[in-house]
Amino acid sequence: MNVKHSSTTFLKVIISLIGIAVLALCFFWLPLLAIREPKTHPGVYSLYPLLGYAYGCCIAFSVALYQAFKLLTYIERNNAFSELSLKSMKVIKKCGLTTIFFIVLGIVTLKVIAKVTGDDPAGPISLSLMGILATSIITAIVDALQKPLKPSLN
Repeated sequence: MNVKHSSTTFLKVIISLIGIAVLALCFFWLPLLAIREPKTHPGVYSLYPLLGYAYGCCIAFSVALYQAFKLLTYIERNNAFSELSLKSMKVIKKCGLTTIFFIVLGIVTLKVIAKVTGDDPAGPISLSLMGILATSIITAIVDALQKPLKPSLN
């Protein structure tokens, strides 16, 4: 087993574990939150848009993880500089931008909810801004890796 194969296998295992965590979030924690929250705060429907945004982020993130897994498979098969890897990087970049879009929608919704209820949204908004920063860094790295591939494939 060469070094490249073992490192890509390690990255595939990490991506799989992250994917399992995202699926657990989508299928166990978010539905429990959707059931528990209306019981504790009846008549307040501000949670539902945020749940929609969370599911949108989870779906986009899961698609990006799948594409990253496929990209590692292409690297293992020595197809790192192929049209398929370029397509995977394009999808990862679009998923990153979609995730940022849903996070921004969540921030706007939190600001509106905070204005109505008088709560302080500083904690969730600062965590959201950290998520935007991390996602934009990953998207910029994928974009930087994608640019040298375009001319070589034309």
